Amino acid sequence: MSRHVAIVTDSTAYLPPRAMERHGITTVPLTVVLGDQALEEGTEISTRSLAQALQKRRSVTTSRPSPQVFAETYRRLAESGASGIVSLHLSAELSGTYDAAVLAAREAPVPVRVVDTGVVAMALGFCALTAAEAAEAGGTVDEAVTAAEKRAAGTSAVFYVDTLDYLRRGGRIGAARKLLGSALAVKPLLQLDDGRIELLEKVRTASKAIARLEELTVERAGNAEVDIAVHHLAAADGAAALADRLRARVPGLADLHVSEVGAVIGAHTGPGLLGAVVSPR
Repeated sequence: MSRHVAIVTDSTAYLPPRAMERHGITTVPLTVVLGDQALEEGTEISTRSLAQALQKRRSVTTSRPSPQVFAETYRRLAESGASGIVSLHLSAELSGTYDAAVLAAREAPVPVRVVDTGVVAMALGFCALTAAEAAEAGGTVDEAVTAAEKRAAGTSAVFYVDTLDYLRRGGRIGAARKLLGSALAVKPLLQLDDGRIELLEKVRTASKAIARLEELTVERAGNAEVDIAVHHLAAADGAAALADRLRARVPGLADLHVSEVGAVIGAHTGPGLLGAVVSPR
């Protein structure tokens, strides 16, 4: 049995399935509660079902994985040959997932380093990929963590939402709460700042907000070698068009991923989300 450092993340990383398989990354699902049904993200609820539920104003909430789920995951990886585990998760400001992983790590049969990356979506996904590449190169747990933390520190995300209502309902709105009274008059661009969702800019129309989103993405990419992810919820055409423009405008583009966010993030942003993650290599 070969000994190796295993990489764990959660379902909000929205990694392409092929990338997870190629690098052997294990994903622990968060839960979406739709009415009286508790469903695992990524396997038991589709983004289309989520968007329809949100549009009908059905009750949608989310919850972290239990410590027991993490404990079982760590045990299984140890039995399959892992000598250590790096467990990378979405911002602890947005979810209790990190805390659940920390509880489970205390009883794991091999050393586990749990990391609050302070990010989410493919910003988290790029961290997991970087950690996996470090482990594949023979790196230790500490070296894989260092690589992931460096990637997280250099990664940024900007996103546009049609309405702040979903973020308000979920309590994830941070300092952008002051916009609620004028939410109909502006189209805000938001970003992750110290793990929280904060206001970046206020724009008057949706089209201008999306154009500004594109400009900010190009500015942040600069001439460096970067990976970019374009995320959306029920806005596939807009995401594809934005991705095409970025391919033409970012000279150092390495990889570009386009994906619909899963139910956990979608429950807090609502249909119409469009976002971009810029991650220098």
